[in-house]
Amino acid sequence: MSIDYGSFDTALKAAAGEDDTLIAELRASFVDSAKRQLSLLSRSRCDANWQYTSWRLKGLAASFGATRLMVLADEAVDGAPGDPVVLRKIVAAINEIETHEIRA
Repeated sequence: MSIDYGSFDTALKAAAGEDDTLIAELRASFVDSAKRQLSLLSRSRCDANWQYTSWRLKGLAASFGATRLMVLADEAVDGAPGDPVVLRKIVAAINEIETHEIRA
């Protein structure tokens, strides 16, 4: 499923204006943070760690308007620790955000 980038693009533009370099840096920071949360999530073996990390990922996604990633973080909260299906979906969403170009 592709991601609706409207909110994500708007958040980046609101923070960086028309500064393409800053937009790229913000995107890279977001992706790095999301990948760190994904790494923690993939290593979570108990419900508490899984849920806490899912909520942190959701908060990060919310701060940038990455709505699809927020939905997937909610899906993770409701799932079992280490759920490979939700982890694959999160990986795909982060990769898609990483490679998406903002439209003018």
